[in-house]
Amino acid sequence: MGLFRAFPARAPLLRALRLLRPWRALGARGSASDPTAGGCEIQVCALAGSDQGITEIVMNRPEARNALGYVFVSELQDALARLREDPHVRVLLFRSAVKGVFCAGADLKEREQMSAAEVGVFVQRLRGLMNEIAAFPTPTIAAMDGFALGGGLELALACDLRVAASTAVMGLIETTRGLLPGAGGTQRLPRCLGVALAKELIFTGRRLTGVQAHTLGLVNHSVEQSEEGNAAYHRARALAQEILPQVDIASGMAIEGMCYAQNIPTQDRLEGMAAFREKRPPKFVGK
Repeated sequence: MGLFRAFPARAPLLRALRLLRPWRALGARGSASDPTAGGCEIQVCALAGSDQGITEIVMNRPEARNALGYVFVSELQDALARLREDPHVRVLLFRSAVKGVFCAGADLKEREQMSAAEVGVFVQRLRGLMNEIAAFPTPTIAAMDGFALGGGLELALACDLRVAASTAVMGLIETTRGLLPGAGGTQRLPRCLGVALAKELIFTGRRLTGVQAHTLGLVNHSVEQSEEGNAAYHRARALAQEILPQVDIASGMAIEGMCYAQNIPTQDRLEGMAAFREKRPPKFVGK
């Protein structure tokens, strides 16, 4: 039996997976940090002292397990817009204030109240949100101390790096609910794990522990969960501290420009171009 006949509802998903295009990292621009940003569901915290340069986006919607509802998404987009322009942000860390949960994915109760047209608009907005995270101008880290399902895993996949507690549970489970990943999962998971394995995980809606996810390469680090339930957060914060000393891309480009300017008037540069034109080995003299 053919794949489309065996899984008729998954035919659109297969087409999406077949339309993979080369993924390219978006260029860095600047950064940001505003300790007062966000509302009750999204809070922003700019760390100080030795952690200065690390900004945290804290997801705090306990009654819905950080589900991606309208208010949650709006506040997260607003926070990202502000942080993107703040030059003090060197690393952006996503974490949850809800114990045992990173992000439970779509708010299906809220979605039930939407018309078909409204669902389409909102899913497009979710896709845009994940693209904004993927295009954020500084390194992003997801600290996954609990469940990251559906859109929650898509959010983590949009980050540059992922750290998971051993007890965390993650998966693109949409197919078990008659849906398909709509916020970048069909594109980012194959680029992370390869097309064949991504298809298997999406078609089955399989859930992985943090340890299994690390074995497959879905997360960068897996750590034993602590009694406090925040082991992934602490490992992600340590990882952010390792990144802090690195030169940001704007400074790096300025350094590159200065070095290139020093090379322009040299004899060796002219000799290298002449050798290329004359199809002969160059004779450099160090001047």
